[in-house]
Amino acid sequence: MNVLVTGGAGYIGSHCVRALLDQGHTVTIIDNLSTGYLQAIDSRAKFYNTDIRKFDKVMSILINNNIEAVIHFAAFSLVGESMHNPLKYYDNNVYGTKVLLDAMAEANVNKIVFSSTAAVYGAQDVMPITEEVLETPSNAYGETKLAMEKMMKWSDIANDTKYVALRYFNVAGAHHSGEIGESHNPETHLIPLILQVPLGKREFISIFGTDYDTPDGTCIRDYIHIEDLISAHIKALEYLDKGNESNTFNLGSGLGYSVLEMVEAARAVTGHDIPAKLAERRAGDPARLIASSDKAVKVLGWVRNYTDVKDIIASAWTFHLNFKEGFKNDKHKY
Repeated sequence: MNVLVTGGAGYIGSHCVRALLDQGHTVTIIDNLSTGYLQAIDSRAKFYNTDIRKFDKVMSILINNNIEAVIHFAAFSLVGESMHNPLKYYDNNVYGTKVLLDAMAEANVNKIVFSSTAAVYGAQDVMPITEEVLETPSNAYGETKLAMEKMMKWSDIANDTKYVALRYFNVAGAHHSGEIGESHNPETHLIPLILQVPLGKREFISIFGTDYDTPDGTCIRDYIHIEDLISAHIKALEYLDKGNESNTFNLGSGLGYSVLEMVEAARAVTGHDIPAKLAERRAGDPARLIASSDKAVKVLGWVRNYTDVKDIIASAWTFHLNFKEGFKNDKHKY
């Protein structure tokens, strides 16, 4: 299949590109390199350094590459930034998706797999979270992702553009080769932040809040390995290619690990003592976020291969040992 991957130079997008290519698909990438890296791009794919908000360019890419389906990752995703600059997120995430869907309709491309987020749920009292729960985003990032989902729903009704929205929980880890992995600037995700301590890039890890209603008082989150996440995207693409209706799925492990448990697991993996310091709660952090992925297992036939959080951390550790400073910001080459 000829697949367009938007945001294919980013953390999740680059892993998806590699998996698609390994399975024999032809892949075209759109990425403006605002947060992605040339180093992450697989040389077997065709790469366009452009923005999804450029309608004419996106149209020509879809048509000239005979694109049959789109996997859409291109979006800003920093929760804190979204609260300080929400219009930046509406412009890039929502308007960018509007332009992409317009171009797809004009080019008669009617299948899209969408990178959504558990942030559409906000804080929930009942765990694990299922797809039937009412969405109540608590930040602008989650609101834009929910708006993108709803835009796809109405595009389906109007233009018969079928979609699968995949709501991620905490994605972590790296490709088994150690050649691509999580490289953000600034870094905001827990596992790479913890690993910065044994890498000598910070003296300790801060633990924000120790008085939550959890067994050890720290926040509990659901972690899913990047390669398991990507396998669900391939399953979703196959699901749409079989002519199925639009759908939404959670992607997580169904297991919760506290911040302290994650630090302890990283100590075991790295052999480093990883000093931790307690800090005040951060505003808006729910005590627990755990997914029910039963629907994805049942409908898509999705299977997780990484079931031990230490294996997830170990794969991340291998990548970070290979790229201690992360990927280089090389967008100046374009």
